[in-house]
Amino acid sequence: MVMSIADKSRALMVREHQQVKNRQQSMLMRAAQELGLPEEASHYWNPIQGKVDANSRMIYGPSHASMS
Repeated sequence: MVMSIADKSRALMVREHQQVKNRQQSMLMRAAQELGLPEEASHYWNPIQGKVDANSRMIYGPSHASMS
């Protein structure tokens, strides 16, 4: 199956959105555990109309640093 450029870019954006969400929730879960908060506190996710906030994308998005 050949994907169009639009389909590829959409799939890339959806994957990146999910990765940002997973990173944010993982970090929140660790912080909640350290503070002794209930696990439900780590399930916070508040995108606006399905879009990731620019600050969240910068904080939880992929790093451009490379490992040697």
